Amino acid sequence: MSALPARLPPALPQEKLALLSRLTEGLDRDALHWTAGYFAGLAAQTIREPGSGQPAPAEAADGAPATIVFGSQTGNAKRQAEALARRIEDAGLPVRLLRADAYPLRELSAERLLYVVVSTQGDGDPPDDARAFIEHLNGRRAPRLPQLRYAVLGLGDSSYPRFCAIGTLIDERLAALGAERLLARGEADVDVESVAGPWNEQALARAREALKPAPALATVTPLRGGAASPAPSSVTRERPFAAPLLANQRIVGRDSAKDIRHIELSLEGSGLDYQPGDALGVWPTQPAALVDAVIDALGADREQPVTLAGETLPLAGWLSGRRELTRLTRPFVTAHAGRAGHAALDAALAPDGADRLRALLESHQVVDLLRAFPARWDAGDLVAALRPLAPRLYSIASSRAAVGEEVHLTVAVVGYEAFGTPHVGSASRFLADRGEAGTVPVFVEANDRFRLPADPARDIVMIGPGTGVAPFRAFLQERIETGATGRNWLFFGNPHFRSEFLYQAEWQQAHRDGRLHRIDLAFSRDQPEKVYVQHALRRRGRDLYDWIENGGHLYVCGDAARMARDVEAALVEIAITHGGHGRESAAEWLHTLAAQRRYSRDVY
Repeated sequence: MSALPARLPPALPQEKLALLSRLTEGLDRDALHWTAGYFAGLAAQTIREPGSGQPAPAEAADGAPATIVFGSQTGNAKRQAEALARRIEDAGLPVRLLRADAYPLRELSAERLLYVVVSTQGDGDPPDDARAFIEHLNGRRAPRLPQLRYAVLGLGDSSYPRFCAIGTLIDERLAALGAERLLARGEADVDVESVAGPWNEQALARAREALKPAPALATVTPLRGGAASPAPSSVTRERPFAAPLLANQRIVGRDSAKDIRHIELSLEGSGLDYQPGDALGVWPTQPAALVDAVIDALGADREQPVTLAGETLPLAGWLSGRRELTRLTRPFVTAHAGRAGHAALDAALAPDGADRLRALLESHQVVDLLRAFPARWDAGDLVAALRPLAPRLYSIASSRAAVGEEVHLTVAVVGYEAFGTPHVGSASRFLADRGEAGTVPVFVEANDRFRLPADPARDIVMIGPGTGVAPFRAFLQERIETGATGRNWLFFGNPHFRSEFLYQAEWQQAHRDGRLHRIDLAFSRDQPEKVYVQHALRRRGRDLYDWIENGGHLYVCGDAARMARDVEAALVEIAITHGGHGRESAAEWLHTLAAQRRYSRDVY
C-alpha cells in the first residue's frame, strides 16, 4: 500500500484567492454553475494518462455546445430558456445556459449555435440583464458572424405597441452581422407557452441536426442542482397555493387619494420559500361588475356555454377567471376593428398610427372598446380573441427570517373614473376585496437580479418611491435578523408626508435603533415646487458617490419606467459632479456597477 503524501498540495496564492473572490462575488446559482463547469473543463483538458508526458487533447471544435442566452425581467424568459436547455441536455447534446449579463461577449465570434430568449419590458425597453449584450451587438465592436446559426424567442406584452421589440432588434441585428437564422423568430404574448412550446420543439430539432452527442467529459453547464439541493415545492405558476389571508390593512391616511394596502398571507403547508428581492405571483379573479359590464356591452347570455381547447365553461366563467379584461391588446383591437369597420380604429392600426394606438391601449379597457365601437361578437369568438388572464407579480415586502411562514405585500389599489364609469385593476381590486376568511392563489417568482450583497459588511442604498419601497422593507428586515454590519440608506418619496409615508413607524424605529443609518425623503406635493427622489439623490450626491465608490450596492424599485430613467440620469450627474467623470465615462461607470451586480433595478 502506498504511503499517504506528507502534506496536502499548497492552496492558491493569496493574490489568486483575491481574484477568485472578486470573480464570484454576487453571482447567482446559474452563473456559479457555469463558472464551475468552465474550471472543470480546464481541469479535464490537463488530465494526463499514466506514463504519458502530454495532456489529453481538448474537446474538438465540432463538439462545441449550443449556447442559450436569456434576458429576463420577471422570470418568464429565464423559465423558457431553462426548459429548452433541459430538453437539449436530456437529448444527450452539449449545452450551456447563460444569463445575458454573464455571457462573455468576446466569445460571440466563436459561437456556432446560439439561441436567444429575451423579454421586452413596457413599450420597447430591454430587460436590465440584457442591456450590455444588446449594446455590444449594436456597437462598432460587434464581430461579423458568418459561422453562426441562431434563433430568437421574444417575449412581450401586446398591450404595448412595440410588442417584442427587443427580440426583433436582436434577431435582425444577428442577421445583419452575417449569421444564419435557423427558424423564424418566436413572439410570445403573456400566454407564453402557446408560442414558446412549439418554438422550443423546433429549436430542439435544429439542435439535434447541428450537434454531436455530448462526450463523457463535455464542459456543459449543470442545469440541475446536486443531491444537497432542497426538494422543490409542488406549488408552481400553473398550480398555485391557496394562501389564507391574515391581514388586509390600508396604510395611507383617510385624506389620501390613494388606496394602498399592506397584505399578509400565510404560506404554512405550502413548502414555498423566498428570498428578499423575490416577487409573489397572484392569480386574480376579475371583478363581477366588470364581467357584467362586458356581457351587457355584448348583449350576450352570461350562462351561454363556450368550448375552447376542449374545455367548456359558461361565458361568465371564461371572463371571470380565464380572460384579460383590464388590459387592451393590439391583437384584440385588430380583431374588433375588422368587425366594427370604424375609421378611428383603422387609423390607430395603420403603419403611421403608433401614437394613436398607444393612446388607445393606455386609456381603454376591453369594455370601453366594446362600448365606443360597437360590433357583433359571437361568445366563442370573443373568448378566443381575448388574451388569457395572466398572474400579477408583486415585490415581496417581508423577510422569512423575520415573519416565518408568512409573506407580506404592499399593494396600490387601482381605481379611477374614465368615460363616465368607474374602472379598477383586476388583481389589486381582487386583493383589496379579500376578507379574513378568504384565500389568494399564489406562487413565488425568484428574482436573482435583485439580491442583497453576499458580503453582509457591504453598505446598501435603497431608492424606492411609492410601493417601490416594498422590497426594501424585506431587505432591512433581513439585514437586521442576520446581523449584517453594512450600513443601510433609504430614499423614499410619495405625494404627501402626513398621509402617504408608507411604513413610517417601522422606518423611524429602525433609524432610532441605528439599523437604518440614513433616510432621505421626497414628498412631491408638500411644497410649491415638486420634489422627487431624484432631487433628494442630487442633494446627497457627495455622500452617495462616496458610499458607492467604497463598495456600496445600489438598488432602485418602482412602478414607473420614467422614474427609473430620471433616477439613472441623476446618478450619471452625480458621477460627473462628484466623481470627475465626463458624460460618457459616467454612463460607463453606471454600466460597470450593473455588471458587478452593484446596481440593480426592479422596475414594473
